[in-house]
Amino acid sequence: MIAGGHGDPNPNTSWLDSRGMWLAYVLGVLSFHVIFLAIPFVSIPLAWTVTNVLHNLAHLYFLHSIKGAPWMSTDTDSCSQLTHWEQINNGEQFTATRKFLTAVPIILFLLTCMYTRNDNDHFVANFLSLVVVLLPKMPQFHGVRLFGINKY
Repeated sequence: MIAGGHGDPNPNTSWLDSRGMWLAYVLGVLSFHVIFLAIPFVSIPLAWTVTNVLHNLAHLYFLHSIKGAPWMSTDTDSCSQLTHWEQINNGEQFTATRKFLTAVPIILFLLTCMYTRNDNDHFVANFLSLVVVLLPKMPQFHGVRLFGINKY
């Protein structure tokens, strides 16, 4: 138990199940996209591609690169070797939160393809970023470190 906590053994991931998180998440992505659209020299396809790629990079970093919890001791913490994604719902697969966090990059990719009218350059960049962010979310990759990346 964490001192000062509310009885949650890992508050690092409990906020993802809280009320309004999905709405706040979607509104954050939309506001980020509107900011890009407000820049005068940025075209609509470029704004969608930048939104998609930066969203996927943020997903990759915050969910699949950072390990442990910031307030727990690294010596005794059972989650110290797990990424944020692996800690969600105590590693249980196919929960509502995990499905939501998997569906958002897919829906964003489909919207980006629609607004870029399947331009080859935009499609390649968006598809590669989608694959890079979806592979670590697969249950087969739970706890797996490819090529020793993020091993320690």
